[in-house]
Amino acid sequence: MPTETKKYTNNQELIAKYSNAMGHPVRVAILQLLSKQSCCYHGDMSEELPIANSTLSQHLKVLREAGLIQGDIEPPKIKYCINKANWNLAKGLLIGFFD
Repeated sequence: MPTETKKYTNNQELIAKYSNAMGHPVRVAILQLLSKQSCCYHGDMSEELPIANSTLSQHLKVLREAGLIQGDIEPPKIKYCINKANWNLAKGLLIGFFD
């Protein structure tokens, strides 16, 4: 059985993953909001951003699945923070991409 050859480098795949996650203005706004503070609760974000809670949850899910943010469940609230390791990796990859 032949092995499948990898078509893209790890860096190319990561750049695409992070770029896709940042591909909506609401997600960019979420990242900017979180980058200005250590963490933020879902409810506080819904007061800052002009979108429905369910829509906010969907955008948070995309960012979380990409690894750009992380959430801590503290019933009944969820606190979100920038995932600093992945955020720094994304910044480095994107800066390198545009150089």
